[in-house]
Amino acid sequence: MTSILNPASKYLLLAGLCLAAGFPLSASAARIEVGVGAQYDTTHVYVASDKVDAFAKSFIATFGGTSTKQVTTTVTPTPSSTTSQLLQTPAGFVSLFGFTTPIPYPFGLERTGYLVADMDKAVAAAKAAGADVIVAPFPDPIGRDAVIQWPGGVNMQLYWHTTAPNYPALATIPENRVYISADRVAAFTKDFLAFSHGKVVSDEPKAPGIEIGRPDETFHRVRLESIFGKMTILVTDGHLPFPYGHEVTGYETGDLSDTLAKATASGATVLTGPYTSDGRTAAMAEFPGGYVAEIHSLAR
Repeated sequence: MTSILNPASKYLLLAGLCLAAGFPLSASAARIEVGVGAQYDTTHVYVASDKVDAFAKSFIATFGGTSTKQVTTTVTPTPSSTTSQLLQTPAGFVSLFGFTTPIPYPFGLERTGYLVADMDKAVAAAKAAGADVIVAPFPDPIGRDAVIQWPGGVNMQLYWHTTAPNYPALATIPENRVYISADRVAAFTKDFLAFSHGKVVSDEPKAPGIEIGRPDETFHRVRLESIFGKMTILVTDGHLPFPYGHEVTGYETGDLSDTLAKATASGATVLTGPYTSDGRTAAMAEFPGGYVAEIHSLAR
């Protein structure tokens, strides 16, 4: 197998991870824990308004759970209109949007929403850790929101509710799947760990390329964990076959075959896999409306 990460890039990542362990944070960033818990983090899914119901039905049939009542509202700081609902499954939550107006920039490019205990402190901590605030805090019908961007162009939304939600812990914690270049991975990793107070769970410089659709090669994979949940960083040169790179979340289930059967029976399509790597069996599925998800179970 050949590696798609050159030695200089590997050194850059290792240097960044070392900095993450002992990087001199500002006093404010070092002492503030702004996260709440993985069950309060959602994947943001945007589908055409006429596909919203089909997606929600298929996703819940696949993973179980329920949906909140669908409402029509404005979730951006400038005029717009969308249906909005929260899909709550044991494998992870989805904030589902079906815009009936053009989507104001940069909405639709953020991958996740992270609940924070205090919006102003969270924004300050993100900035201190190296993030750009690309949408300043603004009010929504139930709280406040902001959008931040990490090195490498990774967009995330922070949100805060006027009335604090109370959700049970998830059965399995989904992973935020971040594709990033070798040039920016050290900066991203350092900054995100500084913000989340997380840790590196594994750092594999020669992960099997089958995980990104390139079975004859290897690539660099890093797994992180924090109060915000799990994250897998996939370091690539961007030469990715479809659908790799389109998925933003990986969902863990107890039985992959059973989950895929439920998915296909409810209108989803299995795009790749199943394959086995790194102690898990995984596949990619596309749901009605075009949302692509990685789904895996621990290998027996």
